[in-house]
Amino acid sequence: MDRTKVKPRKTRSLRLARMNLPGHLLMLVWAVVVLLPVYLLVVNALKTRMGMYADPFALPLPLVWDNFRAIINQGNFFMYFANSLMVVVVSLGAILMLGSLAGYGLAHWRGKLARGLYFFFMIGMMLPIKIATIRLMELMKLLGLFNQLWSIILVYIAMGLPIAVFVLTEFIRGLPGDLYEAAHIDGARRSKIYYSIVLPLIKPALATVGIYNLVPIWNDLWFPLIFITQEDKKTVLLAVTRLQGQYTTDWPKVFALLTLSALPVILLYLSMSRQFVAGLTAGAVKG
Repeated sequence: MDRTKVKPRKTRSLRLARMNLPGHLLMLVWAVVVLLPVYLLVVNALKTRMGMYADPFALPLPLVWDNFRAIINQGNFFMYFANSLMVVVVSLGAILMLGSLAGYGLAHWRGKLARGLYFFFMIGMMLPIKIATIRLMELMKLLGLFNQLWSIILVYIAMGLPIAVFVLTEFIRGLPGDLYEAAHIDGARRSKIYYSIVLPLIKPALATVGIYNLVPIWNDLWFPLIFITQEDKKTVLLAVTRLQGQYTTDWPKVFALLTLSALPVILLYLSMSRQFVAGLTAGAVKG
């Protein structure tokens, strides 16, 4: 074997490693910044209150599960969890269905009205919906939806539709036109093309939109705090306010509740991570 051919490969790999070293260091620092709050959340949920105040960074030895037992047995956790789950499932289902239908229509509809509608959705991405909180509260009272889960569901649908329409419209526009021509030749209607061809091909984009909207909907405290006052209608994060007293707060129980509330988001992301990454990178490389 010729050694002169091996040396250039080794030097090239070392050179690439040196070039990528700043990037790897930056990613390592970013990983520490992201994982440190998660570490503090979990370890302090497994401590007593005095153990947390003594050293919040230390490992919980021995493990204390009383906080999780108290949250599950005494705090109506499953009721709050069911409310949050219903809000997320209905909101995401409506966002994905309406966003995909709107994206399918806007991707093939040419004209000034189509561009106007598309621009209307883009304005929704630029304006935060929280600036209309007072008007929304008046509207919910007028519609009789105050203290109902539908009040926040409708707000979340309106909040998630702009980004859904933007992502799905651009994704559908990138689909090959030959698929539509072949379907039209076979006599398929637009509805059949949408369900049989478009939906299976835009699964990565749907996963991206779903995860992108899942986190702010599940973690939102603003609108439930304003629209919901009945105990049986509260969401998981809204239940955190019940653990905060005027003079003292049982922080280990708060951390235990936040840990339990974060599990569905983490599990859903892990199950859809491939589709999520595929949707983010779709169209970045051609060939």
